[in-house]
Amino acid sequence: MKDGVSVLVTDLDNTLFDWVDIWHRSFSALLAELHRASGVPHERLLDEIRAIHRRYGTSEYAFLAEELGCVRESMPREQWEAAVRAANQAGRDARHAATRLYPGVQRTLKQLRDRGVLIIGYTESSSFYTGRRVRRLGLDGLLQILYSPPDHELPAGFTPEQVRGHACDYYEFKHTRHYHTPAGELKPNPDLLRAILDGVGASPAQAVYVGDSPMKDIAMAQDAGVTDVLALYGRAQDRDAYELLRRVTHWTEEDVARERRILERGDIRPSYVLKRSFAELPGLFPFVAFTGRDPAATAAA
Repeated sequence: MKDGVSVLVTDLDNTLFDWVDIWHRSFSALLAELHRASGVPHERLLDEIRAIHRRYGTSEYAFLAEELGCVRESMPREQWEAAVRAANQAGRDARHAATRLYPGVQRTLKQLRDRGVLIIGYTESSSFYTGRRVRRLGLDGLLQILYSPPDHELPAGFTPEQVRGHACDYYEFKHTRHYHTPAGELKPNPDLLRAILDGVGASPAQAVYVGDSPMKDIAMAQDAGVTDVLALYGRAQDRDAYELLRRVTHWTEEDVARERRILERGDIRPSYVLKRSFAELPGLFPFVAFTGRDPAATAAA
């Protein structure tokens, strides 16, 4: 068994919550409404959606309905505006209904936080979408530090003030310190993980890293010299929902092919596995209080 662990670095999507289910329910509701209103064939919609996702580097682009030229060209302007509003609302309603933590996550994070463990979240989801989920799921403060990529650009002619539905302070965390990873730097990047630990004065030996992806999470942690834990319960690659995600993803063809090869070979072996629940984590290691640098003084990696 590993000596005392004082730092937990955890992935978010499909580790703390079912991101694929959230995405699939929201995207499917939006897609169905756009198809119903426009009559544009699904395959044409999906082709254009994939191009937009790749342009902005995200598969949960907030202005997707507005930028679909095939929908805009299929109807008069007033009808198009109504269709966009209805599609966006359908997507929001479905997303809100699906956004919830996996069982045991909140209790486990509170337990570790109360022991004095430093808990750091590290995700590839853009800042705005990550912040929205962290606030809604009550993770503000359970994650003392959060790292995510910066946001993508807004559509031409838009400002943040125009697209925000709340006052500026609503979008700020009350407790969690939120930092951005360097633009374009994505998992698996062991140097980034080491930099996150360096930022709080922690060594790889003090930390464990939890994530659901053998390619992005487990391989990265192993290369960084950090004890790795696979959240097996978060595996989504075998679901029909994941096939739709692959169809419209912002990932390159090379990324998708590489993931398939790694999954088929199974050549990445996790050191520890959470089979059914995040709540299994405290039983794997002797977690102890973190005595390194004050998280409030942490600088971005």
